[in-house]
Amino acid sequence: MKSNIEKQTAIKKFQKLPGVGKKIAQDLWNLNMKKVSDLKNEDPEKLYLKLCDLQKTKVDRCMFYVFRCIISFVNTKDADPKDFKWWNFKDKK
Repeated sequence: MKSNIEKQTAIKKFQKLPGVGKKIAQDLWNLNMKKVSDLKNEDPEKLYLKLCDLQKTKVDRCMFYVFRCIISFVNTKDADPKDFKWWNFKDKK
């Protein structure tokens, strides 16, 4: 019971990150992220590849951009969520 409450609490906190809804919050939990601070030292590309392995398919590249965005967000002091949009973290052409 305790872990289910922890999971629901974590998912709600993940959903406060820019660009993260319930599905992505669940993905973060499944990637063994248990709290927002767990994202601080993560590599977005490694996290994306781990998600692809976990789901046994190539996940849409936008998820990689979301990971870039939220990891940058948690590593930015006094970050304003309005300044963090996943599409601003796309690959430069």
